[in-house]
Amino acid sequence: MPRQTEPAAQKGTVTQRAIEQIKAMIGEGRLEPGARLPTERELAVQLGISRSSMREAIRALTVLGVLEARHGSGIYVTQLEAGDLLETFGVVADLSRGPQLVELLEVRRILESTATALAAARITPGELAEVEKHLAAMHATDDPEEILSHDLAFHRAIVAAAGNDTMAAILEGLSSRTFRARVWRGYQEEGAFARTRREHVAIHRALLARDPEAARAAAAAHVGEVEEWLRTQLSQ
Repeated sequence: MPRQTEPAAQKGTVTQRAIEQIKAMIGEGRLEPGARLPTERELAVQLGISRSSMREAIRALTVLGVLEARHGSGIYVTQLEAGDLLETFGVVADLSRGPQLVELLEVRRILESTATALAAARITPGELAEVEKHLAAMHATDDPEEILSHDLAFHRAIVAAAGNDTMAAILEGLSSRTFRARVWRGYQEEGAFARTRREHVAIHRALLARDPEAARAAAAAHVGEVEEWLRTQLSQ
């Protein structure tokens, strides 16, 4: 049987169609999370495309966290958890610059304030203790690296307490360590550690009071200060 080939100009379109068809198979339940895919050859025949286009489609879906290759076993659908599917999202935050970074911060402000409000309603004593541990550690040092590490952990603990894995995965992608380090260095140069510590204390106070609206406002103000700092940096 002659080998199926597509002109180079059509290949991208054919590969995209294959990606959409595999996604449809998963979305319609014909392929469940954890299921093994038919072989590359079987899928290519089933979808009427060349094996090279099918290979590219599988590779793309693997990068996106939809499929995973198991050595010697084949290609499987992942568990389709939000963290896997949004893993590549963080690259956007790490590589964004200028106005696009301001836009990402606007998205983060909206989501993080919502997550913090949810956390105020849902946080357990154990989760609150974890938040307090990182807050105390931030207050106990002036080392930017240590502050950065506990700042990330402080916000992750709050988002985890919100109980929404998808929101947590998106916020993890928006919370670029590279950008946070840049902000903390800027704050250190400007002597702004005291202000951001007060903002963290306000967030903790709202969580302790189990006051969702106060938590939402405190988190929005905190990220809003970072937005304002970035806008000032870009205007210089």
